[in-house]
Amino acid sequence: MLGMLGGGALAAHAYSNSQQDVPNPDYGAVLWRNAAADELFPATLGSSTTPAADKKTAQWSRMGISQDTSCAKGLSGKTKETAQKLGCEAVLRATYVDLTGEMVATVAIIVLPKGGTGAKEMGEYLYGQESEDAPDAAVVPYAVPDTLAAKWQENRRNGMGGARFMGGPTFPYAVAATTGAVDGRTQGNLPGDFGGYGADDDDKLPWMDAAHALSQTFSNHLINLDR
Repeated sequence: MLGMLGGGALAAHAYSNSQQDVPNPDYGAVLWRNAAADELFPATLGSSTTPAADKKTAQWSRMGISQDTSCAKGLSGKTKETAQKLGCEAVLRATYVDLTGEMVATVAIIVLPKGGTGAKEMGEYLYGQESEDAPDAAVVPYAVPDTLAAKWQENRRNGMGGARFMGGPTFPYAVAATTGAVDGRTQGNLPGDFGGYGADDDDKLPWMDAAHALSQTFSNHLINLDR
């Protein structure tokens, strides 16, 4: 009887231990390699204040995930130069379309060396670009054949956004996004006085806001994936 009780106690203890979440401080640095692509880039996305993959609050639907992880091909302009200077190791991209079917976006997870300040510096650069008069386009669009994003390309980019760094030295990621119109309409760039008084900026704002919100959503999502 005592033996049975002892065995039962051990089993209960083992079960209890199996239910515990034991933090792994090393997992964050290898998350981009170890997590499945569908985990990194959920089929649907909500807002930054809701679980990213919650279909009930979905605002974006995934069109496709790029297999090319090259830093040189995933980023453009000064964003590419900055990332490479900071030691960029990979750029993971996926393209989404919003629920209206009118806005398309490509999100990029920029992988930087662990243990350093590269991710923080990259995040600050991206965040600072949002307030520039002519912000860097940042992410190279990923076109997905036979979807609403089939014609998504660089000259159709209307907005960009980046999330400020929210992790630690073992979480070496920066997140950026670029947005555009599914039908190819570009943001306002009116000639002469017609573009004055903030008219061009007003047209650019929704695209910029959407890119920023998407970047923030993804940043939160990555942190939630950390173990």
